[in-house]
Amino acid sequence: MKKLLDKISQCTICKAHLPLGPRPVVTAHADSKIIIIGQAPGTKVHNSGTPWDDQSGKKLRQWLDVSDADFYDTKNFAIMPMGFCYPGKGKTGDLPPRKECAPEWHDAVLKHMPKVELVILIGAYAQKYYLKDEAKRTLTETVGDYKAYLPKYFPVPHPSPTNRFWRSKNPWFELTIVPELQKVVKQILK
Repeated sequence: MKKLLDKISQCTICKAHLPLGPRPVVTAHADSKIIIIGQAPGTKVHNSGTPWDDQSGKKLRQWLDVSDADFYDTKNFAIMPMGFCYPGKGKTGDLPPRKECAPEWHDAVLKHMPKVELVILIGAYAQKYYLKDEAKRTLTETVGDYKAYLPKYFPVPHPSPTNRFWRSKNPWFELTIVPELQKVVKQILK
C-alpha cells in the first residue's frame, strides 16, 4: 500500500488541467474498514494536504459521529475522492472532479484493502460511478433509498456548506438517515 500511495503522490496525469498543480490527496491502509469516496479536494485541503480539513469535513465527522482522531486513523477510514487533486473553480463552486483519477487509481487502491466493510459514497459523482445503473434518477432518490445499497455502500449528499439548501429542503436526511449511518459506522469501528 505504501508503494502505491507513493506512486499516486507523484501522479501528474491531468497536470495541464489543474490550476494549482497536482497534489493528490488520498489516504488508505491495508486494514481500513470504511472508505469515504467524495468528489475532490477544495483549495483549503489542497493547501494543507489533509483530506476533509474544512467545513465540509466538520459536517461529515458530525454525520459519522466520530472524533478527528478516529476519522484520521487510516485503519478506520480510507479517504479516496473521485478526483485526487483540486480541479479548479466553477461558476457555483468547484469544478467537477477530474475524470482521470478513478479509472486510473481506484481499483488498485481497493485491491490493497481487503478488510473494507463499507464504502460511503458522497455526492452524485461517486454514486453514479460506483452504483452505475443502480443509482436512482436523482441524488435525493438515491440517498433516500440507501438501504438498497447496504451492506456495501451508503450514499449520502455532500456535506459542503454550499449544499445547505438541499439539506434544508430535505430535513429527513439528518433526522432519519444520519442516525442510521452513525449506527452502521459505530458497529464497524467497535
